[in-house]
Amino acid sequence: MYKNIFKDDEWKRAEHMAVRETVGYYLFTHQLMEVTGPDACRFLDYIYPNRISTLKVGRDRYTTMLNEEGEIIDDVVIMRLEEEKYWVSTLYGTKCDDWFYFHSDGYDIDTSEITEDWHMFSVQGPKSKDVLNEIAEGGVEELKFFQHKNDVIAGHEVLINRGGFTGEKFGYEVYCQADDADDVQDVIDAAVKAAGGKEVTEFQVFAWTLPTEAGFYYMRDLNHTNPFEVGLEKNIDWDKDFIGKDALLKVRENGPEREMVGFEVCDENQNFYIQAKQYGGPGEAVYVDGEEVGRVSKLVYSYVKNVNNGYILAKKDTLHIGDHLKIHGYECVITEKNWLQ
Repeated sequence: MYKNIFKDDEWKRAEHMAVRETVGYYLFTHQLMEVTGPDACRFLDYIYPNRISTLKVGRDRYTTMLNEEGEIIDDVVIMRLEEEKYWVSTLYGTKCDDWFYFHSDGYDIDTSEITEDWHMFSVQGPKSKDVLNEIAEGGVEELKFFQHKNDVIAGHEVLINRGGFTGEKFGYEVYCQADDADDVQDVIDAAVKAAGGKEVTEFQVFAWTLPTEAGFYYMRDLNHTNPFEVGLEKNIDWDKDFIGKDALLKVRENGPEREMVGFEVCDENQNFYIQAKQYGGPGEAVYVDGEEVGRVSKLVYSYVKNVNNGYILAKKDTLHIGDHLKIHGYECVITEKNWLQ
């Protein structure tokens, strides 16, 4: 019998709910690419469909990265540290490095992966602002979402960015030199625990249950999709050239063939077995009237709503909110892709 790895795991529940109710922190350094030079802005504007040239120093911007067919091959956050210096936060540094190299002809830029030089601590939850105000010499009172600044924690220079992958209103990312990480973590750990929170140690919590509950994607959810299929078309600036634009214009004209929808498992048997793409493979097939209309992309657990929840990548307009259907014999219902509303 398959065992539900989420519902009755009190360790995961406690770490998840610390972020939702007080504060939690975890070490999860995304891979970092640094792009510098006179043409850095122009280069990034070509690589990414979102507009980078309007990004001010000290601000961040989320964007997908597309191949020539208009498919998402990465999603990143770009931080403008100086006029000609950017950080690109990705989970695929090596692939990103190659992609930059093969598209850099004609641009006066330097690119390098700097992941090993930095550690990033994510501090998330309602009390995260209090924690950062306590430990950062300059505090974070005025820091806006997707804004970053230099500061000092535990006597070490850090970069503090307001953002995160949990859907919390208040969340911060603390970047520090790798050699300073132990000292910085000690201070964060003490302040978080003093605020009633805890360290989040479970990958399945900070990469799966927390983001999914907020309707966020992990890159595996986005593989072989285009922005229109997953609701990310708003992050496109059509007034500039970018890789994949021609293919994406055809999708905009004809409409997407698929869409990502939310769903919950209603079956009382908590130890149901439904395969999801996050574990490898194509994901469980979803049928309507005997016809396959989609595949289960993700299936985790919402500790806020106490329900098994996830995403289905389905043929456009075949699944609608409120529809009931069986997946691998288990009763399910189609929902919105956000369980924090």
